[in-house]
Amino acid sequence: MPSYKYKARNVNGEVMQGIVEAPSENVASSILVDRGLIILLLLESKKKSFDLDLPFLNAIKVKDIVVFSRQLAVMAEASVPIVQALKILVNQTENIRLQEVIMEVANEVDGGAKLSQAMNRYSHVFSKFYVAMIRSGETSGKLDDVLTYLADQQEKDYELTSKIKGAMIYPAFILGGLLVVGVVMMIFVVPKLTGIISESGAELPIATRILIAVSNIFQRYWYLLIFGIGGLISGFIFFIRHGDGKILFDKYKLKIPVFGKLWQRIYIVRMTRSLSTLIVGGVPLTVALEVVADVVGNSLYEDIIRRTIKEVEDGNSVATLFLKSPEVPAMVSQMMSVGEQTGRLDQIMEKITNFYSKEIENLVSNMVSLIEPMIMVLMGIGVGLMVAAIIMPMYQLASSF
Repeated sequence: MPSYKYKARNVNGEVMQGIVEAPSENVASSILVDRGLIILLLLESKKKSFDLDLPFLNAIKVKDIVVFSRQLAVMAEASVPIVQALKILVNQTENIRLQEVIMEVANEVDGGAKLSQAMNRYSHVFSKFYVAMIRSGETSGKLDDVLTYLADQQEKDYELTSKIKGAMIYPAFILGGLLVVGVVMMIFVVPKLTGIISESGAELPIATRILIAVSNIFQRYWYLLIFGIGGLISGFIFFIRHGDGKILFDKYKLKIPVFGKLWQRIYIVRMTRSLSTLIVGGVPLTVALEVVADVVGNSLYEDIIRRTIKEVEDGNSVATLFLKSPEVPAMVSQMMSVGEQTGRLDQIMEKITNFYSKEIENLVSNMVSLIEPMIMVLMGIGVGLMVAAIIMPMYQLASSF
């Protein structure tokens, strides 16, 4: 973290000098003012040659926002003024980038801006969903309650995401290891084994010829393979993030065996949890649906939600389009209809969220149990084909003598 040399005058008129650590000059200035000092001079100390400031190392992660939300909620519940709470959190937050953002938000709120307005300026840190919740708390006068509920929901989202990622680490590690071993075998091991067979002059089986051809490609054109695979991956990512490509990918992603069902559940949970949280926070239904459309993460569900906004504005039921959409499970749309009729839409959404969250956990657990034997089978097939391609011609060569 940068250090700043300062010269300042205290309340007794005495001139003081020292060093303060802060992520930016504005934050350093705010820290000194909070100490009751009048700044006369503030200069950044020169960094040492080994003191690197790499932005990607200080990227603001989801976990940082979750921890910040919980700490802010606790302080608001304890009736600590928001500006004071934010300035306290500057020193408690480990992430340098987030420290700077929090201090900027604190300064703006101290200058008369609303907390939601200040946070809205940092959309890369605080999502539309987050800002909408804060705005609803300010409007209703229940900011402390809204902050607590928001922190609870964020922790649940983070916990669910962490479970899914954690479950996928083992299969990804095994598949990555198999890929590396396969490439090493093709470049260094297979050529030596097949070289002996090729020199015999005997007619080679088709499996051996294919293995030799693939090995030669890896040996001679490895750089083209790297650029080719990199280009394909980049092109695919560009395709699925823009225009019709994104719509097609979002559509067929839901039809992938096993994984499609998991994706559908994730989008349902994201949609119902966000909607429930916003309604509890006092956000009007149409505004809440607009925010949910931005955070759901799938163009098909986003389209359904945006068309639902029009339906609600025209005086129709919120469940009208959901009942007609095959992408939405019948239980979800029917429970939405019941929740709207009984005036308990937020509670129904929370029950749906809890139900599908458990389904996601079960699906992930079953997938991991299924993937492990599948990997073993694939390993066996791969090793068997490679051994057969090498052993068969050697056996034929030995039997010819």
